[in-house]
Amino acid sequence: MNDLIVMKRFEIVVKLEHHDPLTELLKRSGILGYTVMKSAGGLGAPGIRNPDDLLLPDENTVTVFICNEDLAQKMLDELRPAMKDFGGICLITDCHAQTHSNYQGRTLQISE
Repeated sequence: MNDLIVMKRFEIVVKLEHHDPLTELLKRSGILGYTVMKSAGGLGAPGIRNPDDLLLPDENTVTVFICNEDLAQKMLDELRPAMKDFGGICLITDCHAQTHSNYQGRTLQISE
């Protein structure tokens, strides 16, 4: 496990209409890569969000990224006020990242 990098993992769930402002905030804050899962549904404070409902689809997006501790704190400082407008939830966990050699440089770039 010597090739693992200690990181912070963010999982941010917001309504679809807040996805673009969220990704712009990520870019401005120095996050160079992320994964987006669209058409997410579930049960939360606003009730059931069902992306499969043909009449009134309620879609969330889940955006996942990793970064180092310093960038995580900067990101959290940027996210706090924005999440008041976006709603949704931001989960932050400790993780260990392992990537293949072609991706290694990008991961290190994200974490710095």
